[in-house]
Amino acid sequence: MGSEAETVCVTGASGFIGSWLIMRLLERGYTVRATVRDPDNEKKVKHLVELPKAKTHLTLWKADLSDEGSFDEAIHGCTGVFHVATPMDFESKDPENEVIKPTINGVLDIMKACKKAKTVRRLVFTSSAGTVDVEEHKKPVYDENSWSDLDFVQSVKMTGWMYFVSKSLAEKAAWKFAEENNIDFISVIPPLVVGPFLMPSMPPSLITALSPITRNKGHYAIVKQGNYVHLDDLCMGHIFLYEHAEAKGRYFCSSHSATILELSKFLREKYPEYDVPTEYEGVDDNLENVVFCSKKILDLGFQFKYSLEDMYTGAVETCREKGLIPLKNIDQKHVAAKGLIPNISDEIHVAAAETQTATA
Repeated sequence: MGSEAETVCVTGASGFIGSWLIMRLLERGYTVRATVRDPDNEKKVKHLVELPKAKTHLTLWKADLSDEGSFDEAIHGCTGVFHVATPMDFESKDPENEVIKPTINGVLDIMKACKKAKTVRRLVFTSSAGTVDVEEHKKPVYDENSWSDLDFVQSVKMTGWMYFVSKSLAEKAAWKFAEENNIDFISVIPPLVVGPFLMPSMPPSLITALSPITRNKGHYAIVKQGNYVHLDDLCMGHIFLYEHAEAKGRYFCSSHSATILELSKFLREKYPEYDVPTEYEGVDDNLENVVFCSKKILDLGFQFKYSLEDMYTGAVETCREKGLIPLKNIDQKHVAAKGLIPNISDEIHVAAAETQTATA
């Protein structure tokens, strides 16, 4: 694997994970078919077509999760598929039709395309920790046998609830289809993904990861007992599982755990200019970590390369370079009194508005 004879398809190509994954696939010699909703939108695809080897090893294909059959042509003739694309609109006014149904129907449509192609050896699906640990009482350790409590999710409707429901139902539907149609299917379960990135706007994952810096309180619950992986480790994990024939089933790909207090202490020391909070409402000083166990992928031979500091340094510096976060904290009381500029988190939401729904 990894030769020029290998052609693979990556969905959600212009997004946070998809674009970095493509960069690594190209480096390894793969020919990549990248699906996006609008290949002619230069702003959305510029960072893809400028990648090394893109001129000779990358082609863009128009496809959309809501358009049945639109992935057939891109997948036909491929030996592998990496399904990364997913609707991720936390602010949706119609989550059933804008997030949940497109996610489920989209993965099934891609699996049908794999079946039709007759050339696809393996489909690697990017799942989510939201399929695993969302429940009323957290366990100290989660593994690949864990599933979120969807009754609890739908009753509480916390931030991102429609994403947790959509990814859980989509993965379960995918496993059923894979078993019934003899498709080699691998699920990669990432926690919160942090690191440098290629896309021009703020990745939704970093809206959450940087919430202690931006004081975006709606996302504190997600990082209260957080688990993390560097974007590069996650993408290399996808490729590792595609290339290892003995891989089977679900795999956590999580390298670090930290409570919001531990994360904030690190961020205050690293970036004093942001005046990160020292305490959070409802969070006790003795809060314990929740651990996502990655033993299964490690036992297969995979190795994580990056620290939590590497993740956040890459994320913060990239956001600064792209003008997505200010260089220092803004006095919110002064801002409110003078009516000058919005909250940092509001700025980020504006920057991320067009990427809240992941490109197909």
